[in-house]
Amino acid sequence: MNWIEKDGKLTRLYVFATFQDAMSFVSQVAQVAEEMDHHPGWRNVYNKVWVDLTTHDAGQVTDLDFRLAEAMDGIAAKLLS
Repeated sequence: MNWIEKDGKLTRLYVFATFQDAMSFVSQVAQVAEEMDHHPGWRNVYNKVWVDLTTHDAGQVTDLDFRLAEAMDGIAAKLLS
């Protein structure tokens, strides 16, 4: 994974070929996040999506964050291939 743990969060930047790919990623991740009841902080500019994960109830990074990060990486891998 290309995630960095910093300031109590897992952080990653995804760079896609197009804005449409970035939005597809956000949409697909939103479905998984809803199912997990664990929602990322993120920001998008054109083909870039910055993501922060933390478990607010725990006040730190937990296994839930790592599981969502893994799911996000899987979704991104399909869009980037």
